[in-house]
Amino acid sequence: MAQFFQRLDDTLKAFIAEQHMFFVATAPGEGRVNLSPKGMDTFRVIDDTTVCYLDLTGSGNETAAHLRDNGRITVMWCSFGGTARILRLYGVGRVARPGSPDFERLIGLFPAIAGARQIMVVDMDEAQTSCGYAVPQYELVRERPTLVKWAETQGDDGIRDYWARKNVTSIDGLRTGILDGA
Repeated sequence: MAQFFQRLDDTLKAFIAEQHMFFVATAPGEGRVNLSPKGMDTFRVIDDTTVCYLDLTGSGNETAAHLRDNGRITVMWCSFGGTARILRLYGVGRVARPGSPDFERLIGLFPAIAGARQIMVVDMDEAQTSCGYAVPQYELVRERPTLVKWAETQGDDGIRDYWARKNVTSIDGLRTGILDGA
């Protein structure tokens, strides 16, 4: 049975810390819903109602565009291990870009990862757990090194050029703000 929470308690924080993967869903007022899987050591709980994740350079930048449009975001974890559980965080997100006070305050929470693009900060409205009984069990074999290796070969200038070519607008034509400065 689903339960709702106004804050992340120690049990929910521990559940988040145990997961190797999470999903982020956003949608603009008009246009496509975006659902992105995330991994690596990129998620942090800041306090009982605030979380963030280090966003890495990718083929698109939909989440940033959608957060600029309306801020709505859902973050979800599924336990693929022993305990069946799903956790969703509903909230309002914002983008902290390099050079901004939020980014400079939060970047130290994460390991240095080539291709780091921005930090997504989520102010949680509510959390919900559900059973997850239909989610299969899987074992993590390893993190994929491909994205980091690619980013390392690009260098800072190459990454910025990639952003200019691929990350300035969403697939629906919304601006992401990636090159607008902090």
